[in-house]
Amino acid sequence: MTDMKSLLLATALGLVAGAASANDFEPSMRYYTENEVLVWTSDPVLIDAIRKQNRRHAELSDADITALDRRWQAEVNAESRPTIDGVLSNPASDFLRDRQAASAGVISEVFVMDNRGLNVAASDATSDYWQGDEAKFNETYGMPAGTMHVSDVEFDESAKSYLGQVSLPIIDPDTGQSIGAITVGLNAEMLF
Repeated sequence: MTDMKSLLLATALGLVAGAASANDFEPSMRYYTENEVLVWTSDPVLIDAIRKQNRRHAELSDADITALDRRWQAEVNAESRPTIDGVLSNPASDFLRDRQAASAGVISEVFVMDNRGLNVAASDATSDYWQGDEAKFNETYGMPAGTMHVSDVEFDESAKSYLGQVSLPIIDPDTGQSIGAITVGLNAEMLF
């Protein structure tokens, strides 16, 4: 079995390294997400955090969102990080970090967005606060439950691993409406 697993991994890695046109990891990324992550999207700690932020951000203009995103980006490498720390220090972020730790390395990052594409919670600081202009948000938020956006898998030089992301809408269990989205970064090599 180990030889078969090694063969499959080597084949998939060779295809990725050779710029395969399709994401050969997509079936295993979808399977992992459906079986390990999907249940999180209805957890009360996430639902409550998203609902609160949606109410708080209801009146934000596009200019406000741009300003918040710039503030976040300026804080990424700064000593003082009030915007980032506000997201990383909430109970929903603790929940995500716990799930990431329990994955034994399969999950490289995880973050939740509100109905505007702004971070609500995250396991680690993302490079930007606003995800609303990216496919991970645009192809999941507002979509029916079970919709998935699967990114290409790319070699991450800092992690020395092949990483990809899967994103899902988060549906309010009381209304059945999409209220946010979640993105999970996966170490594709660990899914075989």
